[in-house]
Amino acid sequence: MEHPDSILIVDFGSQVTQLIARRVREAGVYSEIAPFQSAVEAFERMRPKGIILSGGPASVLEADSPRIPDSILASGLPILGICYGQQALMHQLGGTVELGHSGEFGSAFIEIADRCALFDALWSEGERHQVWMSHGDRVTRLAPGFRPVAFSPGAPHAVIADDERRIYAMQFHPEVVHTPDGGKLIGNFARHVCGLAGDWTMAEFRATKIAEIRAQVGTSRVICGLSGGVDSSVAALLIHEAIGHQLTCVFVDHGLLRAGEAEQVVSLFRGHYNIPLVHVEAETLFMNGLAGITDPEAKRKFIGKTFIDVFEAEAKKIGGADFLAQGTLYPDVIESVSFTGGPSVTIKSHHNVGGLPDRMDMKLVEPLRELFKDEVRDLGRELGLPDVFVGRHPFPGPGLAIRIPGEVTKGRCDILRKADAIYLEEIRAAGLYDAIWQAFAVLLPVRSVGVMGDGRTYDYVLALRAVTSTDGMTAEAFSFPGDFLPRVATRIVNEVRGINRVTYDYTSKPPGTIEWE
Repeated sequence: MEHPDSILIVDFGSQVTQLIARRVREAGVYSEIAPFQSAVEAFERMRPKGIILSGGPASVLEADSPRIPDSILASGLPILGICYGQQALMHQLGGTVELGHSGEFGSAFIEIADRCALFDALWSEGERHQVWMSHGDRVTRLAPGFRPVAFSPGAPHAVIADDERRIYAMQFHPEVVHTPDGGKLIGNFARHVCGLAGDWTMAEFRATKIAEIRAQVGTSRVICGLSGGVDSSVAALLIHEAIGHQLTCVFVDHGLLRAGEAEQVVSLFRGHYNIPLVHVEAETLFMNGLAGITDPEAKRKFIGKTFIDVFEAEAKKIGGADFLAQGTLYPDVIESVSFTGGPSVTIKSHHNVGGLPDRMDMKLVEPLRELFKDEVRDLGRELGLPDVFVGRHPFPGPGLAIRIPGEVTKGRCDILRKADAIYLEEIRAAGLYDAIWQAFAVLLPVRSVGVMGDGRTYDYVLALRAVTSTDGMTAEAFSFPGDFLPRVATRIVNEVRGINRVTYDYTSKPPGTIEWE
């Protein structure tokens, strides 16, 4: 997108670079992330009003470590260096960085030594403030023009400033929640140092993106895979607003959805929005193909391939289309390219990421690829999408198939659907739904002995999962109050035939993932 007032974030490989972009956008300023190797290209394309240099795992003392492009240093634009970004600035501008022997990791306190534009209306001299440190090397001598404005026991130059050149840097990470005032520091850089108004809104994004969609699509037809999740729903509404009946949505009911989901999606998009919608009943096709498959990656790949096959067939039936719409988000785009340009470890594949089969002669329309999940929800509200869709918990593309470890059958799906519906019903009744990032049930491939009505049972074990998170990158198990879990367990065992034992998963991410497969 074209944004005259934007900030470019140069990524040196930090695990939390995405959070920098989120903090900038929370300040009402558009931002993009570019790996350091392609930073010059992004800089020339975006023509930003400021630069933020991320942290990273390398040491500037290594011969082949990442460097700040000369054109950025010579641009005269405001620059904010974070952790490795600070060290790179000092190393390249004439300061000294020394190899750390013990480093400084975790929560720390810095003392404010002098005034600084980053501290405006936030921090004052003599105050101590909590921050999050994670560094081995440290700056021991400042480059000409810089002055120290904050320090800690392990970082004598915790924050440094060159007011004339508008270059600021800090050894800690302001982007993480463990630095309580970090978002405000980044906001001060965006507004006070870069002079940006902080008026980037979803209304602006909506208008700009509608114009882009019209320019890209012209008079061509578009088909959109509608899953009922917030991403595909928002993408469909935005595209429909742009091109109207040139869009046809295809909703593939693969038999792996939650209770009542198919009816809800069809009713909303056909009845409320009057969007052309093809409802494909494909449960038998998917269940037959999943028979005997137990490996989670094999499940995902079969579902992804079959989904495309069904899509292709429906596209031909409606007379073809030149474009396929997807609800790809910004984290998907960032994570698909490692900062070193090499392959990243694949934890689990995503069935709608990675391009299209060669035989599908279609181009992609991805109107949400600049947005984070919470921003997609904001856009959904801007478009008038009902809260039941905007606020719903994430649901995986392969659906219940990856919540049934082992072989997937219609019978097991029906058991899980009923149990999951009870769990979510109780969560909503307790007023906890919006406090939880994601909650769901998992039908385990084991049976246990039980006693019901003086008789022996030998039925499935169900695991309940609920987590809190801000972006899905890390997560903690949700702590339910009082007798909530025993009450849910009792209802499930009494009302769902085939389950006689219920457990709760307390594992965080990492080391676990949110979904079980």
